Amino acid sequence: MKPSLRCLQAVHRSALRHNSTSFIGLGRMGSEMAYNLFSKQFAQKSEARFVVCDAVPSAATSFARIFSAAFPGANIEIVATPEEATLASETIVSMLPSSAQVQTVYGGGIIPTLRNMSSDSARKTFCIDSTTLDVAVSRQVALDVIGTGACMVDAPVSGGVTGAKAGTLAFLVGGTESSFQAVHPILSMMGERIVHCGPAGAGLGAKICNNLILGVQQIVVAEAMILGQKLGLDPVVLSSVIGSSTGNCWSISVNNPVQSALPGKSPPCERDFEGGFASVLMEKDLGLAADIATQTGTRTPLGDAARRMYAEMIAERPDLGLKDFSSVYRFLLSSEARSGE
Repeated sequence: MKPSLRCLQAVHRSALRHNSTSFIGLGRMGSEMAYNLFSKQFAQKSEARFVVCDAVPSAATSFARIFSAAFPGANIEIVATPEEATLASETIVSMLPSSAQVQTVYGGGIIPTLRNMSSDSARKTFCIDSTTLDVAVSRQVALDVIGTGACMVDAPVSGGVTGAKAGTLAFLVGGTESSFQAVHPILSMMGERIVHCGPAGAGLGAKICNNLILGVQQIVVAEAMILGQKLGLDPVVLSSVIGSSTGNCWSISVNNPVQSALPGKSPPCERDFEGGFASVLMEKDLGLAADIATQTGTRTPLGDAARRMYAEMIAERPDLGLKDFSSVYRFLLSSEARSGE
């Protein structure tokens, strides 16, 4: 008996979904992550299909144009909604600004679409969310996705835009062991260190703890660099001394806020603090840390002070809100200048 047209169409759709990856969220981080993922998948399988979706249509259009120019013949499609991205692919990666966007994309788009799919199609779907968001929200979204039969992990990243571009990110993964093993090959196309932190939400917990340290660290580095220069120290010499001493940290040796302090390197301060991790996002992450600290009865006095500092900076200098969070150095300098008037 010949297969019906409807059956053949279903088989065709299934084959398309199997060979397709959707990426939702093409901001500074997401665009670099998607580029690395798609380029490596294309190198492995030229018939692979790529789908992009962003709340800002021009971001998806720009990404598709750039990727198509670099990889002629690549099958890349732009869709307008998370629903379409879910229907198009078995693998869905999201990199969104915060909890609200995750709730909208998953709760209002991906999850209802999975519920309306056949159980077989839903079961073959894998969702990877790399957003840094509230742990409770992430866990609920994961429960809802898993309730449809699909799989999901939280996989926030460490390494910033530079790491995303270089493909050297660290992924901090929360989910079951089987889900972690399934997602590892995909994440390894975008990063170098893939760490299973525990069950759903554990990856986010690790990321929030990391950024709690980082937010505090960047402020004290700015303070030390300002103090050192007032004492007549050359920023290059001071950075070298700290970088080879007990004060060494990422914020001094990689994300140094003083222009020309790291010869041969190009931290955001060399580009007017553009192209890094935005100050508004650091303030958001410190807020997530504060919320979790309250829920768990944990005192975080330095984290609370750092959050107030970034909030004050964003309120007084909105221009620094979208610049790299190391621009707190510029804010401290301008605050001193105002106080001395």
